[in-house]
Amino acid sequence: MGRIVVTVDVTNSIQPEKTLKCDALVDTGASYLTLPLAWKNRLGHFEAETEIELETTTQAIVKGIVCGPVKIKVEGFRAIFNEALFLAMEPEEGTYEALVGYLVLEQCGAAVDMMGHRLVPVKHMDLKALPDQGLPRSDPFSRARCNRLPT
Repeated sequence: MGRIVVTVDVTNSIQPEKTLKCDALVDTGASYLTLPLAWKNRLGHFEAETEIELETTTQAIVKGIVCGPVKIKVEGFRAIFNEALFLAMEPEEGTYEALVGYLVLEQCGAAVDMMGHRLVPVKHMDLKALPDQGLPRSDPFSRARCNRLPT
C-alpha cells in the first residue's frame, strides 16, 4: 500500500491561540492522532493529561501522554474534538512523522481509498441502534438483526 499523507491542524481547546499545523501519515493501525513529544509545549497547557502504555508493532510497550481536549481538522473533512497522543520519537533526517489513527478518521468521516491512495468522505456514519430505540416498526428485518446483538 502507498503512503497517504494529510495536512492536519491541531488546536488546544482551552487555549485556542495554541495551534500547530503538520503533515501526518494516515495509519489505520494506530488509534490516536500521534504527535512527537517534542511538539507538546507548542500546544500549551491541557485540561487533561494521562500517561498510558501502548503496544508497538514489534510488541514493545512504550509510554505516551494523552492530552486534550484538542480540535483536530484533517484537511478536507469536518473538524472534531478528541485527544492527541504525544510520544517520544526520533526524527528521521531531522523530521518527525505524525500519525492520524483510525479514531480520528472515523470521527471526521474519512475513509481510506486504497486504490487511489487518498482519503475519501464516508457516505454515511455508522449508527448501531439497540432494540426498540430508533428503528421503524415497519422494518422487521432491522429489528430482528438488532435483537441478535448481545446485551
